[in-house]
Amino acid sequence: MTASPPRKSAPAGPRARNSAAIFRAAIDEALAGGVKPKDMLLRLTHGDASELKRDRTLAVEDISFKDGVMRFLGVQVEPGGVTTSRLDCGAAAKV
Repeated sequence: MTASPPRKSAPAGPRARNSAAIFRAAIDEALAGGVKPKDMLLRLTHGDASELKRDRTLAVEDISFKDGVMRFLGVQVEPGGVTTSRLDCGAAAKV
């Protein structure tokens, strides 16, 4: 019986993609364009929603959970139902 070579572990360090930074940039751009947070809806994949919930770098003020609704930077989050996360504004933001 021969010994198998040791497995290489994943490199330590930050992930290549930081969802919170991507969503923050999209929200900031919409705000700069005059869209109000109440007129936005952040539609996230289940994976992105889970990542956002577990992100320990976020300030407590950035994410909230109240009355069964998750919000990121004051924008309502709708987890699931999409294959790619996106920020909807205006009429597209209606649930």
